[in-house]
Amino acid sequence: MHRFRILIFLFAVSVLAANPAWGQTAAAPTVLKANVVENRLDSKLMGRQMPYRVVLPVGYKDAANAVKRYPVLYLLHGLTGHFDNWTSRSDLAKYAEAYQMLIVTPEGENGWYTDSLTNPREKYESYIIKELIPEIDSKYRTDPVRAKRAIAGLSMGGYGALKFGIKYPGMFVLAGSLSGALRAAQYNLKNSGAIGKSIEEIFGPEGGETRNANDVFKLVSEMPVEKIKSLPFIYLDCGIDDFIFQQSRDFSGLLIEKKVPHEYRELPGAHNWQYWDKQVKELLVVASQTFTSK
Repeated sequence: MHRFRILIFLFAVSVLAANPAWGQTAAAPTVLKANVVENRLDSKLMGRQMPYRVVLPVGYKDAANAVKRYPVLYLLHGLTGHFDNWTSRSDLAKYAEAYQMLIVTPEGENGWYTDSLTNPREKYESYIIKELIPEIDSKYRTDPVRAKRAIAGLSMGGYGALKFGIKYPGMFVLAGSLSGALRAAQYNLKNSGAIGKSIEEIFGPEGGETRNANDVFKLVSEMPVEKIKSLPFIYLDCGIDDFIFQQSRDFSGLLIEKKVPHEYRELPGAHNWQYWDKQVKELLVVASQTFTSK
């Protein structure tokens, strides 16, 4: 009997080692730096635990600020990146010390922040809108209103952020793109190689419902005037040496045509972290000014 119990124990240990999410309850956040914590959300939509980091404003934990609420900026990573990129590959945590806002960096894997047409467990759009944002608003002292919530990202994340701002204008006061891959919903195997093939698995065939519903150019060009007025302020920037530079310029042209309030910057730089580390400082300025003006 004693041997049987030992075998059961060893089996349980091996199962938990292979499936670390099993047997876990809501884990306490991991403190990485004085103002950076890491959490995991047990996502029902994704069927797994989804990590994210939060950059806390200076004084957040002070007793004097116990009832103070803060605006939130969601920062999305790019293709082949992960939720920790912004805090490990840029000096975001240091730059954030100058601002009284929470910054959340979600995991988007390579899912283009879209609910996949072919994989029911890849619901990156619904996860962020329906699970992550409510989690942040319940776990942290946010000011959970549109005027105090912004979203931005780089490359794939720039596309995702603008898409969220366009599709959910009642949730975000600002949507920002750094070096955005804004024509993502138009990519396919023929025009974009391996990236286009992976996008076909998420968005489905050209002209399909999922493509149309996630094409930021199409969404804005076909948007009625009444809805245009409800859009968040849009911030765009891209380096002139970036291989997808023209996409940001084209999108700015569309926004001008549709009379959508926005700011567009063309700057020296390429599609790399040297550029994004520099420009995230500018993004924080824009976000802070937008929050305080509302």
